[in-house]
Amino acid sequence: MLALMALMTLAFIAFAVFVTAAVLLKVVLRVALFPFKLALVALKLLVLPFVAIAVFVKVVVLFSVGVTFVALLIPIFIVLALFAAPFLLVAAVAH
Repeated sequence: MLALMALMTLAFIAFAVFVTAAVLLKVVLRVALFPFKLALVALKLLVLPFVAIAVFVKVVVLFSVGVTFVALLIPIFIVLALFAAPFLLVAAVAH
């Protein structure tokens, strides 16, 4: 029984040492990689205007395509209305 308790104590201590080493490694890596995160933030800030311009151009192109599509639909609707008007008048008179 004493050997079993000693084995469990040793396992608990080994687990505690392992967890402590893992946390220490995580902290060391976080501190060591912090300058790279700052450099990435600087790079992100340098790229931000180009991304903003790309998004603006994309929105302008989509808006232009939509306006062109609507401009092409208007004459089609007018021609359809010209062909449908006599039938609508006959249907209104017959009712």
